[in-house]
Amino acid sequence: MRIAGRVLAEGLKKLKAMIKPGVNVLELDAAFAKHIADNDCQSNFKGYQGFPATICVSINEQLIHGIPTDRVIKEGDIVSVDGGCIYQG
Repeated sequence: MRIAGRVLAEGLKKLKAMIKPGVNVLELDAAFAKHIADNDCQSNFKGYQGFPATICVSINEQLIHGIPTDRVIKEGDIVSVDGGCIYQG
């Protein structure tokens, strides 16, 4: 759990740095997927009850567990991201 937690924390920090106007939400999902794969982890979101992505992204009026789409982040958007990963599990 310690390794997965570290990989998750690093991945979320990378996403935080990426979140700015003009970024496509699918880019965030791809970046997180690459990060966890590069660290020998797997997503525990993708495929769970059919969930199609490695992260949840909610923008503005979306409450929680938003599915990443090709939506582009705009100035003033409130963006929430959640992720998870598994190491050797």
